[in-house]
Amino acid sequence: MKVLMIGDVVGGPGRRMLERHLKGLRRERAIDAVVANAENCAAGSGITAALAGQIFSSGVDAITLGDHAWGQKEFAGQISAIQNLVRPANFAPQCPGRGWSVVTMPTFRFAVLNLQGRIFMQSADCPFRALDAALAEIPRDVAVFVDFHAEATSEKMTLAHYADGRVTAVAGTHTHVQTSDARLLPEGTAYITDLGMTGPYVSSIGRALQPVTRKFITGMPAKFDVAEGPSTLEGAIVEFDPATKRALSIEAVRIRE
Repeated sequence: MKVLMIGDVVGGPGRRMLERHLKGLRRERAIDAVVANAENCAAGSGITAALAGQIFSSGVDAITLGDHAWGQKEFAGQISAIQNLVRPANFAPQCPGRGWSVVTMPTFRFAVLNLQGRIFMQSADCPFRALDAALAEIPRDVAVFVDFHAEATSEKMTLAHYADGRVTAVAGTHTHVQTSDARLLPEGTAYITDLGMTGPYVSSIGRALQPVTRKFITGMPAKFDVAEGPSTLEGAIVEFDPATKRALSIEAVRIRE
């Protein structure tokens, strides 16, 4: 089986990349399921139920989030009703929504687990303990795909090795820059430090260059709108054995307009 994990979908340009290219990529690469991080899909911050529906319609089977999960104020009241959408499991237990979900496809099931890092990030509970707690609840007969939404490469790598052999894949998100270290860990878990970004690439990680440049030069506050122009779709394809739940390969992918 092959699962495509897609890096942070940024604003309208990112959503259009999914609409234009995802179904063709699924056919071309014989991809069985798709997981996409969409915490930046609503004008660069957050998501709504309507946009989640649009992303599912484009060919995505499960959506993960991150530190901008509540970027759209109405979403807190919508999240619990949306199937196959998860927010970080190490958010405070009082937060609405779920941290993991079992996704049922026509020929197999798999689980998606979302975690958020703590280094250089807003406050969250320990992702390592949250991983252990989730794996104690997730059915043992399904492959587990982890989106670790974190800033520090060391935190991502360490958690991946901590999970090695217990999950099928750990893919990092959040930095919007695809890394070149896709590989299999010793106990059979696929790993990449960051999947990259699905959005405009003539930008500062998806944002218009002019206000970001001005902020760096002057230190003055600015509104960072999503950039326009040609975009990219980035992620990684994980092939795994559903009988053993071990990854067989991981390959970074990129479609650039």
